[in-house]
Amino acid sequence: MSGNNRIAWLSPDDPPEAFPDIGGAMREPDGLLAAGGDLSSARLLAAYRLGIFPWFGSGQPILWWSPDPRCILLPGKFHASRRLRRELRGSDAEIRFNTCFDAVVAACAQPRPGQDGTWIVPEMMTAYTRLHAEGWAHSIEVWQQGTLIGGLYGVVIGRVIFAESMFSRRSNASKYALYALSQFLKLRDFELIDCQVTSSHLTALGADLVPRARFADVLKAACDPVERFGDWPDPPLRACAIETIGAVAALQ
Repeated sequence: MSGNNRIAWLSPDDPPEAFPDIGGAMREPDGLLAAGGDLSSARLLAAYRLGIFPWFGSGQPILWWSPDPRCILLPGKFHASRRLRRELRGSDAEIRFNTCFDAVVAACAQPRPGQDGTWIVPEMMTAYTRLHAEGWAHSIEVWQQGTLIGGLYGVVIGRVIFAESMFSRRSNASKYALYALSQFLKLRDFELIDCQVTSSHLTALGADLVPRARFADVLKAACDPVERFGDWPDPPLRACAIETIGAVAALQ
C-alpha cells in the first residue's frame, strides 16, 4: 500500500492497536498516518510496536507518524569525535538513570533557540510521566557537581528504546547521554535506538536510515515479548568511563 493524501481519524473508543497500515502514511508531510485517539499507555505502547509515534503541537489534534525511511542508531555505533573523547576523559560529569525523569522531560519541553513553542505539550508530559511510573519510560541524565546539565528520555519495549527527546544545558551534555546509552545497550544486546526523524546532528553521531518496512520487521521480533526493562546501572557512571565498555560492565 503506497502513501496517500488522506489520514485516518481515530476515536478514543477504538482499540489501542487500531492504527491503519503504516504503508499508507502520507508522503508529504512525510509519515503522517492518523489523527485523534488518545495518549493512553496502551495506545502509546501499541503505536511504538507498530513503528508509529505521536507528534503534535499546542492546539492541534493528536497526530500519529511513521516516516519513511526511519532514523536509527545501532547500539555501540555512536560516533565519538576525537574532540569529544578528549573532553570525556577530562570530565567530572556523571551519567545517572531514572533519578529525575520529570525534570528531564520538562527540560526537553523548553523551546529551542529560534523555535516558537514545543511539541512536548502538557498532555504529552502527563502521558510519558505515567509511562515512567508504569516502568516503560526512562531517563538518561548527565549531572555535574550536583546539577542536571543534560539528558534524554524514551520508551523501552523488549530490546528497543524509542528515544523521544534530549537536551543540553552545557556543551555536548546530550551527546554524553546518548553515547552512554549506546554503549550500555550494546552490553544488554538491544537491537536499536529509534531516533525517529533524521537530522545532520544525528547522522554525525552515527545514526543511519533504514526503510520503514525493514524497521517494522525488526520491531516485530525485538519487541516480542512485550516486556519492561529495568536492568539499569544503579551507581552513577562516570562520563570519563563511557568510552570503555569494560568499565561500564564493571559497574553492573
